[in-house]
Amino acid sequence: MMNTKFIVKLNHIGKRGAEYVQRIDETPVRTTNKLKLAMVMGKFTAEDVIKSIENARCKAQLVSVRVLA
Repeated sequence: MMNTKFIVKLNHIGKRGAEYVQRIDETPVRTTNKLKLAMVMGKFTAEDVIKSIENARCKAQLVSVRVLA
């Protein structure tokens, strides 16, 4: 059975590549360039992360992924 989970992708203005949220239990949030190390989370958790870290220099978006249950 497949479930849909979410990853938070960050695009910083002035940087070339995107980053993904790796950990949310610390401040500031830890990010990584590697998609495989990104934190897979539920939709409500991902939306909360986006609200807490989005600002004028950083654009955050949800990326859906399919995972085995």
